[in-house]
Amino acid sequence: MALQEAAIGGNVEVVKILLDKSAEVNAQGGRYRNTLQTAAFKGNVEVVKILLDKGAEVNAQSGPYKSALQAAVIGENIEVVKILLDKSVEVNAQGGPYRNTLQAAAIGGSVEVVKILLDKSAEVNAQGGKYGNVLQAAAIRGNVEVVKILLDKSTEVNAQGGKYRNVLQAAAIKGNIE
Repeated sequence: MALQEAAIGGNVEVVKILLDKSAEVNAQGGRYRNTLQTAAFKGNVEVVKILLDKGAEVNAQSGPYKSALQAAVIGENIEVVKILLDKSVEVNAQGGPYRNTLQAAAIGGSVEVVKILLDKSAEVNAQGGKYGNVLQAAAIRGNVEVVKILLDKSTEVNAQGGKYRNVLQAAAIKGNIE
């Protein structure tokens, strides 16, 4: 997967050459399963733009992060997050290690990314994944500012599920009393 390797390194010229030589922009395989996820995770903005211009499928579901948007969020690449959202990426797509993109952002603790996703109608009460829901994810990581933002958005505080069962248990287990 030469195209993925070029994307990992952010080698714009090699990416352009490979695409000009008919490298498949949506090919599946390799470490990240597709090149757009690779570039999104690594924060290679120029490569992301090139791939999107060449028809990369913005909502492709595969690989360790399940989507390019989750990969960008997990990599804490705010500019890439914004680019993908401008391309009509599915903000509430399910899957990946954190179940959905908002949960991934809450775990990472990026207030800016959480706000961006909420502005794009990310579902605050989506259930599933190891942490059960986004509020539990933020609480278990001690991301107080994210918890406050979520509470302002009418997040269900009594939701049950996940490893810690509810948000109060999640916070208590980790000693996050705030």
